[in-house]
Amino acid sequence: MEKRLMRIGISLPGELLDKFDKALVKRGYSSRSEGIRDAIRTYNQHYGWMQQIEGKRAASISIVYDCSKKGVTSTLAEIQHEYMDLISSSVHFHMEENFCFEVIILEGDGEKIVELAEKILSLKGVKHARLTTVPEERTVSTIPELKRLSDNYRG
Repeated sequence: MEKRLMRIGISLPGELLDKFDKALVKRGYSSRSEGIRDAIRTYNQHYGWMQQIEGKRAASISIVYDCSKKGVTSTLAEIQHEYMDLISSSVHFHMEENFCFEVIILEGDGEKIVELAEKILSLKGVKHARLTTVPEERTVSTIPELKRLSDNYRG
């Protein structure tokens, strides 16, 4: 691991920084810099995990977004229409006046699922997004009794 430290500058909303600072105190970090380094390591680890997703998968993407931000709702809908072949279902509800929570259920190629998730993760107005996946061998469609029940349920 590289030992040389680099100095950077970032701009954050005050509320986000306040929450981060409170979490740092609770977790016992010695400095804000150490907390930021840890957050970046966690982000890099998650990004590395996403790059290893391949093969047929079942997945969900959970999203919290600011529906008052111009264009975010329509852009989310456009992105979902691009990936209709992956989307099995979605649930949407309003949490507060300006915030919506959406869960998208997917099944298909892991690389395409990651592609969809990355488009959503990078949208302005998306406050939180989480991708969860399981390999095909653990999905309903691969367990005969569950597949039969699922097929009967769908009609």
